[in-house]
Amino acid sequence: MTKFATFAAALGLSASSALAGGYVAPVVDVEPVVVDTRPASTNAGLVVPALLLLGVIAAVASDDDDDDDDDDTTN
Repeated sequence: MTKFATFAAALGLSASSALAGGYVAPVVDVEPVVVDTRPASTNAGLVVPALLLLGVIAAVASDDDDDDDDDDTTN
């Protein structure tokens, strides 16, 4: 019985020291939010007509068709 009383006393004294201290708020691990972002895709159906339009504009801009040529000798 003495061993049991000694064991109970030692257990009681160690339990109070194990709980010593103040309240500690629990730490909650927050996982980062993963946003699924897709890269912006170009509309390939507009690329070819845009290049053709630029080609037509360049051809019209570089057209050097003057009606009053100085080299014309058929007066």
